[in-house]
Amino acid sequence: MYFESLAAVWHMDGHGFYVWLAYTLTVLPLVIMVWLPLKRMRQHWRWLQAEQRRVAAGTETPAMGSDV
Repeated sequence: MYFESLAAVWHMDGHGFYVWLAYTLTVLPLVIMVWLPLKRMRQHWRWLQAEQRRVAAGTETPAMGSDV
């Protein structure tokens, strides 16, 4: 499909809104499905590093429910 201008691509003979909405509603969940696990993995790595620093410093807090 060839268009004469960028405006014609955007408009698509009156169907542009639906076409671009469909693209957006397809790409957005895909991006979120990649981004959220990466974000959580980075948070987990930061937590592990902080935990290792606490253990190395000897300031480990007792686990919940343990009698110390």
